[in-house]
Amino acid sequence: MKALWSPTGRIALERDFWIAVMKAQRELGLAIPAAAIADYERVKSQIDLDSIDARERLTLHDVKARIEEFSGLAGREFIHLGLTSRDLTENVEQLQVLRALRLVQFKAAAALSRLAAQAATHRDQLLTGRTHNVPAQPTTLGKRFAMFGEELLSAFTRLGELLGRYPVRGLKGAVGTQLDQLTLFGGDFKKTQKLEQRILKHLGFKAALSAVGQVYPRSLDFEVVTALHQIAAAAASFATTLRLMAGQGLLSEGFQKGQVGSSAMPHKMNARNCERICGFTTILSGYVTMCAGLAGHQWNEGDVSCSVVRRVALPDAFYAIDGLLETWLNVLGQMTVFPAAIAAENARQLPFLATTTILMEAVKAGAGRETAHEAIKEHALAAARALREGDTASAPDLVERLAGDARLGLSETALRKILAEAHRFVGAAPAQVDHFVATSRALAKAHKGAARYAPMKLL
Repeated sequence: MKALWSPTGRIALERDFWIAVMKAQRELGLAIPAAAIADYERVKSQIDLDSIDARERLTLHDVKARIEEFSGLAGREFIHLGLTSRDLTENVEQLQVLRALRLVQFKAAAALSRLAAQAATHRDQLLTGRTHNVPAQPTTLGKRFAMFGEELLSAFTRLGELLGRYPVRGLKGAVGTQLDQLTLFGGDFKKTQKLEQRILKHLGFKAALSAVGQVYPRSLDFEVVTALHQIAAAAASFATTLRLMAGQGLLSEGFQKGQVGSSAMPHKMNARNCERICGFTTILSGYVTMCAGLAGHQWNEGDVSCSVVRRVALPDAFYAIDGLLETWLNVLGQMTVFPAAIAAENARQLPFLATTTILMEAVKAGAGRETAHEAIKEHALAAARALREGDTASAPDLVERLAGDARLGLSETALRKILAEAHRFVGAAPAQVDHFVATSRALAKAHKGAARYAPMKLL
């Protein structure tokens, strides 16, 4: 990712682009000597950022400075024939976006694979499910992972669709009419079309915009950055919940030998990498806002007021999602689950978590749904208060309270039997995990090496 967006990497792409245009123009009949192309190719890797910067300080024009630098090195003047600055910059920037999106797609596939592995491992691990961060119903830890994984699946699918149709601006000239290329080719429209098709093939795009102006619509940048944000959202949902679970002592994101959680509190094992994931997502939210401000703000055939924003927002958005995915892959590979702590929470919460099942069993036994709901609510609140006040010795537990209420029509034996069948309470969670795992593994398999990708070691 760094190589794609670095100044040196960009100039290397630009020079390859110029050479590809020259070769295509020569093949289509323009008088460009083969020796001139060879001279450009000979010096294309001689990238001196300081020299280019000095030229730009004089010309106050970035593309003109880079034209002069490259032609000066080659001792020729054959690049940029019939092109405007945006024929260079728009196409090269979109090439950077395309390649960066493919890299994000690969790492997202790796995250899907690891998330599926974690979901499969913990498929049947009974867990206290929470809504509003309050104990609600039992689920499984694997289902919780699959839940966030499904959000990633949606984002991953959207990313694939975007990559499949992402259009490049192409060679359109100063206002999009291709006038200068038509002039070079003596008005031969077919040759200008052939030239553009060859450049599309060089860049690796499947389609070009046809009626574009000087710049491609900035709503396309908005679509790209929001696609990145959607991937980040799945990671941030996962990371936020893992932070909550770590705070309850149910699991850890991984704690390395020699790692320190706090300079003041030696016992702490903070979920710092999950915090980092959430931070990257907030950064991406900012770039979504920046790109939203550019969408729908085009003047006539184009202007450059957007460039100051795009030079920050586009590369930084990709750096942010890359850092997020690298961090997430580390967490998915290092996290530790504490089944004993999870079991202890389940034991404490199980009678309360089973109230919806008890409600359905009471209805099946003949109770009215609302009557049974009110009875269970009264006893559940009373039992919870006694538990929180430490009055467990003298106060009856929830099962005893419910068994003594004639409105429900359920004996203590029947209630204890319901609680003993804890596997019932997770419903279809295991089957849902299986579906997510199968879907994710099939998608990840389509990206060779994604399942085995080793993320960078984090500091």
